[in-house]
This record gives sequence, C-alpha cells and structure tokens, in this order.
Amino acid sequence: MEHPDLNLLLALDILLEEGSVVGAARRMNLSPPAMSRTLGRIRETLGDPVFVQAGRKLVPTPRALALREQVRAALEQATQVLAPTPEVDLKALERRFNVRANDVFVGLHAGRLLEALAAEMPRAVLRFSPEEDDVDDEALRSGRIDLFISASRKLGPEIRVQPLFSTAFVGIARQGHPIFEDDITAERLTRWGHIGVSRRGKSSGPIDAALQALDLRRHVALVVSTPFTAFFALQDSDLLLPLPEHLVDSALAAGLRIRAFDLPIPLETVVFTQAWHPRFQNDPAHQWLRRTIRDLCDDGEALDSRRGKARA
Repeated sequence: MEHPDLNLLLALDILLEEGSVVGAARRMNLSPPAMSRTLGRIRETLGDPVFVQAGRKLVPTPRALALREQVRAALEQATQVLAPTPEVDLKALERRFNVRANDVFVGLHAGRLLEALAAEMPRAVLRFSPEEDDVDDEALRSGRIDLFISASRKLGPEIRVQPLFSTAFVGIARQGHPIFEDDITAERLTRWGHIGVSRRGKSSGPIDAALQALDLRRHVALVVSTPFTAFFALQDSDLLLPLPEHLVDSALAAGLRIRAFDLPIPLETVVFTQAWHPRFQNDPAHQWLRRTIRDLCDDGEALDSRRGKARA
C-alpha cells in the first residue's frame, strides 16, 4: 500500500482556512499554479473535488467540511510528535529503572543513589536486577535492563559505555589467620582454601590465571553469589577471600573482624563502567540517573585518593 503524502494535510488545512488557491499559495510560499497542482493531488487522494466553483469563489464540499476538524487534530498531533522534548518535571515523574549492577557498585553507592533518587525523582523506583546467563548487551537492546554497571567488558558496537571508577583486588582473612604469621607469598596463598564470589557460579578467574603462570593452583572451596555472604562465611574459617579493595575498605570501616593483605601476584586494575542503549541517550530521566551515578563514583574516587594519602 502506497503511503499518502502527509504534506497534503498541511495544504488541505490551509486551503480550508483561506478558501482560495491564491491565499493558500501565499501562506505556503508557493506560486498559484503550484498550489493548484497540490489541490489536484488532494482531490485525487481523497476521491473528492474538495472545493467547487461558486461564482468567483471556491466553496468546500461536504466531505471537505467533515474533514476540517480531523485534519486540524492530525496536524496538531504531528506537531507535538516532532516538537523538541519538553522539560520534564523529575519530581512528578513515575519511572521504574532496571539496573543490572555489580555488587561492588551496589555495596559502595546504592545507599547514596537512593537518597538522591528520593530527593530528585521521589516517584521513581530503582530495581537492581541480578546477573543472569543471558548476554548483557542483548538485555540492553531488548529493554530488559535500562543500565548495566560492571567491570569493563566487550559489548555491542552501538552500546554507549562510560568509565566510572577503577579498583584493585586485595586478599582478606579473619583476624588471627595463620597466613599473617609469615611473609605472604604466592605459594603460601595456595595453602588455604579460597572463597569465590560469582552470581553465575564461576569458580575461576584472573587470580587462577596468574597462579597458573607461576605453576601454582588454588583450591576454591566455596562459591557464593555475593561478597556480603562471603564476608560472613570468612569469620569463623581459615578460608581466604580476594575482593576489590573498595569493598574491603567498606567492610573494615563497618568493623568486621577481618584483615586485608596485598595479593602477591600480578593482577590488572579493574575498571568499572556503566553502559546503556542509545535509545536512552537523550532521555531526561535516564540522563539524570547516569549523571548521578557518575558523580557518586567521582566523589568516591576523590575520597579514596584522600584515604590513600592519609595511609601514606
């Protein structure tokens, strides 16, 4: 089916207002012959004369009169669709954000993010979606999640990605653990069982690759889905737990009976990013969420820098 020329709607509306080809031509910056040709196309499209001669004037047909309000309403609706996005009142906006976020981000910034949401977008709901076995960029494309916060990884070429913060892994053990009785070497690191943290149940990662390069292997005795479960499993055991130092600092500040140590193996710094689909690029509410998350992470990086200088 051939689509009608929607420009004819505007021409018909102006013709109905002016009641003459010359007047409509002037309004549309066309010559009278060009306007007459446009009227001919309208007649052909509608299968109706639209205007008929009455003496020296053109008068609309009953079909044209019946279409007057419908044409005006269609033009107004089209104008609203094509108009620039109006300023959104975030405080009155009802919105649900599905965010798939790494536990490092949730543990560090979820509380302050919820405070900002309550102050700036109080009718919105924030839902932290668990990691699943689906492909992360497909979840963004399909709209199952609105934002993805995780350690940097390869995503689809159209997905927008913004760095948030970086962190390094350290080891932790309960206070009084025998690992602290001597220098902590890579070999001694493998003498005790380890706790792995993975929502997807993975038991190996960069630490295992670094140990393998030294012809060493650790035993992951327990795999849990969140670092918070791991912290409590650690309290009364001799297991060791590698975690991002940001989370470990928070646990130490909370008074958990643990002790941190540098891992004696070379590991790359982990960069955390937020990623979203381009359809949300100019969405005001989504922009606010991304900007707020970025600001929270910037504040956290500044605080960590001051802590580092204080420890030095």
